[in-house]
Amino acid sequence: MSTNSEPLGRPLRAGVIGLGWAGQQHMAAYDALPGVELVAIAGMEDVPRAELGEKYGIDRLHRDWQELIAEGGLDVVSVAVPTFLHAPIAVGALDAGIHVLSEKPIARTAAEAQTMVEAAHRAGRVLEVAFNHRRRGDIQALKAAIDEGQIGRPYHARAIWLRRAGIPALGSWFTNREMAGGGPLIDIGVHVLDYALHLFGEPRVEAVSAVTHAELGIRGRGGATAAKQNVGSDYEVEDLASLLLRLEGGGSIVIETSWAAYRPAGDEFGITLYGTEGGADLRVVDYAPSGELTIFTGDGEQSQDITVTADPGRGHLAVVETFLEHVAEPADWSNWDGALALDRARIIDAAYESARIGAEVRLDAVTDSASVVGSTATKGA
Repeated sequence: MSTNSEPLGRPLRAGVIGLGWAGQQHMAAYDALPGVELVAIAGMEDVPRAELGEKYGIDRLHRDWQELIAEGGLDVVSVAVPTFLHAPIAVGALDAGIHVLSEKPIARTAAEAQTMVEAAHRAGRVLEVAFNHRRRGDIQALKAAIDEGQIGRPYHARAIWLRRAGIPALGSWFTNREMAGGGPLIDIGVHVLDYALHLFGEPRVEAVSAVTHAELGIRGRGGATAAKQNVGSDYEVEDLASLLLRLEGGGSIVIETSWAAYRPAGDEFGITLYGTEGGADLRVVDYAPSGELTIFTGDGEQSQDITVTADPGRGHLAVVETFLEHVAEPADWSNWDGALALDRARIIDAAYESARIGAEVRLDAVTDSASVVGSTATKGA
């Protein structure tokens, strides 16, 4: 395999594997950004594949991802498929000399994620994971406020993503433990984990204590039956998870995430932060482009609270743009090896293990043998 890192002198050639919402975000970004051209897509759904090929003027339309990689001629590829396929596709693409941008989570387990990181090292190529929520304008505004010292040193937070009836599709790969790796914790909770640690400045997580519950999905509540990709699976994952993360230096983060729970309707995500000189609260309801962000400051009863209006972020467009910027700097490729996403996977592994055994799990005690796909919820499963 070639490890040539010389400038190409031509636009990067991109492929996208996966035709759903996420895959289409990557397609639109490659189509819109300079210095890259979308030349190939792959996915099993015949009609969407043909329609997207026509929309973007693409001749290379593949049903199987192996064909897309084997045909060659690609510099970068996005992987936007069910989680159990992330590792085999990413490793195959990296071994073929292609830079990879994968959707979250990086993989079902840290052990699978490790194979992806090792493939990036072996190939000398970039591996990144699309954590698009940290690219929201309100998250970035909160990060700027923290970095400017407006709340002092953050020491505790509660971060959430909660749905009332948001199981993606009952009976689909999402609710199959072997295919998905878990329920809302690994699906949407990984975004919460990512933006919370990002806002804290990437502290090391020392230990995790977690509980998971499966009370609604197992009774057919909380989501629609899968209209496609129905694998006939029972509901095998949690529908609510709660975590306490103990951070190096004494900080702490509580994370709560649900696909289904009796609570106000709709989606809500955000974070409440407590710092030594102030605090902050961000609430986003039903995917509003910009959430309600308040910075709490002052001395004692003399409050000086600030409401911040943030511009919408650029989402996947910013994620893909940054990925391409990293690919354009060969000297720095080794810095973008998927290690951050692997760290997230190790934390989620520890959380599922903690829920399984009913005790705190220290991250330095988590080994590959503990990286079991998915979880059996502590109640109701």
